[in-house]
Amino acid sequence: MNVGMYLAVAAGGAIGAMLRYAVAQVTAVGMFGIAGPMATLAVNIAGSAIMGLVASGFVLPEAWRGFLAVGLLGALTTFSSFALDAGALFQKQGLAMACIYVGLSVCLSLASFALCFWLVRMPS
Repeated sequence: MNVGMYLAVAAGGAIGAMLRYAVAQVTAVGMFGIAGPMATLAVNIAGSAIMGLVASGFVLPEAWRGFLAVGLLGALTTFSSFALDAGALFQKQGLAMACIYVGLSVCLSLASFALCFWLVRMPS
């Protein structure tokens, strides 16, 4: 167990969570009158761009990679991790596997959200 790596990830996660909250506050009334879509769009784009830099082989010590990729970006947006996984699948297993992963991720995540939402809101 590498305590230093755990601390780096925890510190990055704390900062990423605060950044995510700050972006939501700045975009408090977005295009749809709510913070969610615009804040989510902003952090997903920024987080994916930064993850692209990290994954490209940008030279960083291991603890800094944990701080940035797992901690900060993981708390700021999980979409950056999703983009990294899709990119890795594309590189290692091709376009078809990457498309299957993206399609299943989006469709099953939305379906599970809708099912649980419906179960809670379902009339008695």
